[in-house]
Amino acid sequence: MIRRRGDVKARVPREFFLPQLCEPQALLMLVLLAELLVLVLVLSEPMAVGFNWVRLALTSLFVQWIVLLSAALLCQARPWLARLHPGSAGALCCLIVVSLALAGTAITDHYHLSGPGAVEGVYRYLRHGLIAAIMSALLLRYFYLQSQWRRQQRAELQARLEALQARIKPHFLFNSLNSIASLIVMAPDKAEQAVLDLSSLFRASLRAPGTVVSWADEVALSKRYLSIEHYRLGERLQLQWRIDDVPDDVPIPQLTLQPLLENALIHGIAPRKEGGQVSIEAKYDGGVFVLSVSNPYDEAASAQVSGGTRQALANIEARLGALFGPGAGLTVERRDGRHSTCLRYPCARLTQESGPL
Repeated sequence: MIRRRGDVKARVPREFFLPQLCEPQALLMLVLLAELLVLVLVLSEPMAVGFNWVRLALTSLFVQWIVLLSAALLCQARPWLARLHPGSAGALCCLIVVSLALAGTAITDHYHLSGPGAVEGVYRYLRHGLIAAIMSALLLRYFYLQSQWRRQQRAELQARLEALQARIKPHFLFNSLNSIASLIVMAPDKAEQAVLDLSSLFRASLRAPGTVVSWADEVALSKRYLSIEHYRLGERLQLQWRIDDVPDDVPIPQLTLQPLLENALIHGIAPRKEGGQVSIEAKYDGGVFVLSVSNPYDEAASAQVSGGTRQALANIEARLGALFGPGAGLTVERRDGRHSTCLRYPCARLTQESGPL
């Protein structure tokens, strides 16, 4: 998740993989799955001359109560579980289901409700606990994969829409065209290059969502964007690049660095008459890529700028999580008059290792 450290602390809410189990559709699905599990359990036992309908009814009653109680408890605990790491939340969910299964087993033993043919002793508790753990783990894994798939679909669609909107924002387009118009007479070569840079940005915006490019290509595209902004900001824009140690073939989702630079210019450079320095630092070590973009930050000046950056950062984090897994993350820090955005994710180089993801 996005974390802010230092002077400002904020959290962007993320989607929780556990669905609302109290909803009718979710309850119906759980009841049907539970009944299928009951049939499997009963049919897996040695068959007598006639079908043991009593055993089926008691097993069904036991399993359905455990399922419904688990759904009710998880539904109530969902807001609290959503604050935890997905792995910790999943483990607690499994623990809750297993505890209810063992408690239900103890109640049936106490009141002798297990019925004829049921397994007795410690083996019964072990059997019920393992079944509850395996089934809950499988179901939670299914919920997690479904959540990640939906998250990736929404992130890719939102990324494409935001990329189109960002590139076609009137202020950016008009400022770029005005800069190009002013260069046509004085410096036609620079005007031509600015048109080419603008064309490259539009072309990148229209590519398929979820495109992964090399670090070298992403840097080249971002420098085209900076060259256009440099015509407008002039000497107010100063850049510091510390990326020499990063291999060119490190994978990165396209239009990841450029939005970070755009935020830095809009909220850190443009509001200040004296401008400032934007620092870009990146490193690749041990299969982990780390990228940091920092800019001067004046709260009073930044407050006059319309629009925020939280949605853009949340979108970048969502794409990184969908492509590179739970090891990806994004942090924001404001300290000593500087605003820094840092992202990191595990990845393999495109050509020299096994693959991009």
